[in-house]
Amino acid sequence: MTIERNTEAPSTELPPGTVPIEVWSDVGCPWCYIGKHRFAAALDEFPQRDRVAVVWRSYQIAPDTPVGARRTELEALVEHKGMSGDQVRQMFRHVAGIAAADGLVMDFENAFAANTFDAHRLLHVAGERQEALLEALFRAHFTERKVLDDRAVLVEIAASVGMDAEEAAAALDGNAGADLVRADLEAARQLRISGVPFFVANRSLAVSGAQPKEVFTELLRQAVEQVQGETRESSAGLGVDAETCN
Repeated sequence: MTIERNTEAPSTELPPGTVPIEVWSDVGCPWCYIGKHRFAAALDEFPQRDRVAVVWRSYQIAPDTPVGARRTELEALVEHKGMSGDQVRQMFRHVAGIAAADGLVMDFENAFAANTFDAHRLLHVAGERQEALLEALFRAHFTERKVLDDRAVLVEIAASVGMDAEEAAAALDGNAGADLVRADLEAARQLRISGVPFFVANRSLAVSGAQPKEVFTELLRQAVEQVQGETRESSAGLGVDAETCN
């Protein structure tokens, strides 16, 4: 799909010819976890990998989740979706099976629903450890039964990827990163993003959902050609229907 250039491009100074790929995702979204790994697989094999700069953006699929409630994902989804427990469990099994095929373990039955705002704040102050922290947060939520709106838990996860625990705690106790999270959420609103993961190249080409690796490879190819001036702003052949969290 194509999107209008109705928001400013990434503010980070990038070398000429660099392709920015912005990814809106939420650490409580299973399809974001799956999509992250499929995109990474495509990027690892992409011949012009060094021309691509990945920018992780914040999104909240359940911003009204009360902090500290410690409800299971099962309880939260039964309430939020109006589904029966058996229906939710069946959905869990479906997603977990797809995740397993991508080498990911998802223990939905025991995962805790959480408000992810603080986790996103922490990602914004993680610097060069951002991608490692993102992966650790996904794993903590879906595999390790950790509560992602418990600040002590977030500090522990930050320390596990090499961040300074005291600095992480101070950032969470203050307002560090909060404005950046809100800016990402506002950009998502302007871009009319209603489900994640959502991948945007050059603020022009977009792919929604946990697509197959081949779709991400095509996104990367078209994005590089666009920057080189070899194609018009077109996304012909990009994307198929794919699952998102919304």
